[in-house]
Amino acid sequence: MIAIALACVAGGYLAVVGVLYLCQRNILFLPAPHVGTPAAAGAGDMREVTLQTADGLALTAWYKPARDGRLTLVYFHGNGGNISGRVKRVRPYLNAGLGVLLVDYRGYGENPGAPSEEGLYADARAALRFVEDQGVAPTQTVLFGESLGSALAIRVAAERAAAGRPVAAVIGEGAPSSVVEVAARRYPFAPVRTLIRDRFDSSARVAEIGAPLLLIHGERDRVVPIEFSRALYDAASEPKTAHWIADGGHNDLPQYGIDTVVLDFLARLPTLRAPGRLRNAGSTATSP
Repeated sequence: MIAIALACVAGGYLAVVGVLYLCQRNILFLPAPHVGTPAAAGAGDMREVTLQTADGLALTAWYKPARDGRLTLVYFHGNGGNISGRVKRVRPYLNAGLGVLLVDYRGYGENPGAPSEEGLYADARAALRFVEDQGVAPTQTVLFGESLGSALAIRVAAERAAAGRPVAAVIGEGAPSSVVEVAARRYPFAPVRTLIRDRFDSSARVAEIGAPLLLIHGERDRVVPIEFSRALYDAASEPKTAHWIADGGHNDLPQYGIDTVVLDFLARLPTLRAPGRLRNAGSTATSP
């Protein structure tokens, strides 16, 4: 009887782990299928554009050029929804005259393909090629990653820095150090570190971005606990700034005025990028 019970427990465990393994991408990537038009989403000043990926996909994104040579924000959203739900998040930057490219990924909205780590990196590279084709120099390009999107911002920023074309800055909101670390915390009973396919290991790349970094995180975040963003901050090179929000969660940070934090950070970029500052600068701020 004991042997049978143990066999049942073992079988049940293997079944649960098997389901997690087989369904892991359905757990990680949560795309919303309908996008609509920019105007319907409250972004009538943006236009639909097409991003061409290296593996042959044509992805719909929304874009508005910068005014008067100001910075352009390439916005990589999180793992859920699509770009139609991010207009309120980028509205303060549009109103400030920044250019904004809202990037939607393969399999999100009406875009073709299925999401994966390497696929999303390809989508992010296509976004950077698009803004370059619009005449936006890397020194005028800021990569903003929301949650999982921060991994895309960090990865392509590191690639650009390695090629001698660093971007102006990288911003991560609710950024995890890696998906593996977050998943291992959420599923402590499963061999996550061995079985996970899409690792999004930002901590391994963040020291290589070659640009000022701003991390914003809520101290009450239950989706990506703040310890993972702190680990990412510790792994980063200077200049780096962290803004921890005492009462902030994961999806509510815009209500704490992070647009002001971001715009202040961008206004300080000339100082942060001055000779010597790229190695020796950095500060940490915590909101009340």
